[in-house]
Amino acid sequence: MSADNTLQAVCWDLDGTLIDSERYWIDSEYALVAEFGGTWSEQLAAAVIGSSLDRTAAHLISAGVALPVDEVITRISSAVAQRVITDGVPWRPGVQQLLAHLHEQGIPQAMVTMSYADNAQRVARASGDLFDVVVSGDLVSRGKPDPEPYLRAIAQLGVAPERSVAFEDSVPGLTSATSAGLTTVVVPCVAPIEPADHFTLWPSHEGITIDDLNALLTQRTTHA
Repeated sequence: MSADNTLQAVCWDLDGTLIDSERYWIDSEYALVAEFGGTWSEQLAAAVIGSSLDRTAAHLISAGVALPVDEVITRISSAVAQRVITDGVPWRPGVQQLLAHLHEQGIPQAMVTMSYADNAQRVARASGDLFDVVVSGDLVSRGKPDPEPYLRAIAQLGVAPERSVAFEDSVPGLTSATSAGLTTVVVPCVAPIEPADHFTLWPSHEGITIDDLNALLTQRTTHA
């Protein structure tokens, strides 16, 4: 394989990708809206999966939550954090094995999430500190679907986007990653994702190896 095609780094979304926590966010949204007598739905919840927390907060305020944006973010983030602390980190199947495999192969890894630093760093520590970079939602001015989070991660890792793979579970996330130039693999969690030519849709993280990711990069180069 040409050195120009080999994998340099892997970037991971957090909620719904590394961990099965999208339901935690949805439950916290329902609870907060209900507290203020508003109305929330699965459709509204699905519309903000993977988005910046500012955008999620704006939707919750529109649904009746009479709080400023910062407080909305604090309330829902704290509820999710408490679930993770109480129940343990809900790793998605195959993720821990793939994280360890890539680490053993010397591949740098980044977490690129719209969750804020406290939640992101808690999961990073639980992984065994396998992430070289953590880009959280409070570190960027433009969240997903903007490419800024992934561009920041790639710059900090010092790698080329065309030789990097992103794992995502949502449309805002895959839009952010592909716009930044990364080869993107989507493993759906809560929200269904329709196949498209600009990303790869896989059913699970289980059994994935560095060879599979290198094959994706080679395929991308061949069809460029």
